Amino acid sequence: MLSPRTPWQVTRAVWHALFMREALARTTSNRMAWFWMLLEPIALVAMMVGIRSVISSGQHNIGGVHFIPWLICGLFSFFLFRENMIRSIGAVSAYKGLFSYRQVKPIDPVFIRCYLEGMLKSFIFMLFIIVGLLLEIDLFPAEPLEALFVWLLLWMLGLGAGLTLSVLSDLVPEIGKIINLTSMPLILISSVMIPLNYLPHQIQRYLILNPIVHGVESLRVCFFDSYRAINGISIVYLSIWALGLVSLGLLLHLRFAVRLKAQ
Repeated sequence: MLSPRTPWQVTRAVWHALFMREALARTTSNRMAWFWMLLEPIALVAMMVGIRSVISSGQHNIGGVHFIPWLICGLFSFFLFRENMIRSIGAVSAYKGLFSYRQVKPIDPVFIRCYLEGMLKSFIFMLFIIVGLLLEIDLFPAEPLEALFVWLLLWMLGLGAGLTLSVLSDLVPEIGKIINLTSMPLILISSVMIPLNYLPHQIQRYLILNPIVHGVESLRVCFFDSYRAINGISIVYLSIWALGLVSLGLLLHLRFAVRLKAQ
């Protein structure tokens, strides 16, 4: 007679099945899936380098760091957060058919999508670091352990936003549409492509309220010894936001679990 599985064993089995399904859908949805994942950061870097070469008048350093590694670090920081947030919207509705199995909870596909996005973005970022080293571009972190910690905090920030919005967008579909529209303009106020050092102090003090700024700038500080970030950047602030959003998302999933399954 087989002994009953523990709740943790059941959860692991569910997560493994969902992960395999999501990974296959994400990476083999079409022949160009991997190409597009690589093309987006390459295209943005090329576009921004081209624009800067026209308007910078020979100035290629930002805060003591060359523009290209500065930009790559910022883009991947933002993409890690954004993809967790965006791909969590609609995750619950995409797996409605599986909720008839009591082992599958509405929170499971959100966790799996964020986990998969974290793996993919980390892998592609590592590819960029390796290629950068081969091209003699300084992309290796000066403080690897601290950089990994900030990277995990950014992932948690995206996970928290994803958990929260996966519930809200399922209850109020218009919220998902609004977030999708504002996700790209968000890149302009997150110190990804526009250095905060170049903005007036009156604007900086409002933009620094954005936790993504703290993640992006903290990661750059960990990557580049010579980088000079603006005053007020704090890993503690980023941690508070990450833990707060994750807690809020978990509470919302707990409160509306029955309603999410029924809709």
